[in-house]
Amino acid sequence: MTRIMGVLNVTPDSFSDGGKWASTDAAIRHGLLLQSEGADVIDVGGESTRPGAGRVAPAVEQARVIPVITELARQGLVLSVDTLNASTARAAATAGASIINDVSGGLADPQMAGVAAETGLTFIAMHWRGHARTMDDLAVYGDVVADVRAELAWRVEALVAAGVQRDRIVLDPGLGFSKLPAHNWTLLANLAAFDLLGLPVMIGASRKRFLATALPDDAPIPARDLPSAVVSVLAAQAGAWAVRVHDVAATRAALKVLSLVESARIEP
Repeated sequence: MTRIMGVLNVTPDSFSDGGKWASTDAAIRHGLLLQSEGADVIDVGGESTRPGAGRVAPAVEQARVIPVITELARQGLVLSVDTLNASTARAAATAGASIINDVSGGLADPQMAGVAAETGLTFIAMHWRGHARTMDDLAVYGDVVADVRAELAWRVEALVAAGVQRDRIVLDPGLGFSKLPAHNWTLLANLAAFDLLGLPVMIGASRKRFLATALPDDAPIPARDLPSAVVSVLAAQAGAWAVRVHDVAATRAALKVLSLVESARIEP
């Protein structure tokens, strides 16, 4: 069954929720709400990776996320830390996180693979070509599906060589990162191509810019929740290990509809 990973941005500059959960208390409350709405995992991040965003010092990032992870772990939630920094990943593991979600796949910090290997946490490796301020300039592909798959395969080889257990790796094709809208739609239409890598796949499309192409030009960002839920269903149909979303309740309902339809299917 496809897991739902609820997004918890403990940042003042998130593109999608505008710093609503930037304080520790607000973040903890929202994490508990996401769980109550059906999130299987809460993904806690303290550094925005929106297009054009600047970097945040690891100490600042940790001051944002570690108290939240510590308290939510104490309350029994399953937690992921969304970070590019090995020191933050290590601190989050100590605080109770069980997943490292690195949008750079270990490329941004040369120590990250070692931390993933040492802790034994599940490691989500996203397809990545550069940091937020430069990533849009790197959206050049011959065949986007073949290129992303090949680059992810290369990352898997590097991670395993660094000591990360292959069965602890989850892949993410990186929708919205160094990709034009057409690239994202093509990847979504061809998710089965990533089965050749033999590893679980997570899809993170929620509220991203390319979804605006399915909406009126003046649609606000929250309007992207409906196409986000549709993408979650498509990802689940393709066998995704997890979908990473902001609107957990709508995603849970959408996946429930899929489950009901599939359970009612009559085989010929």
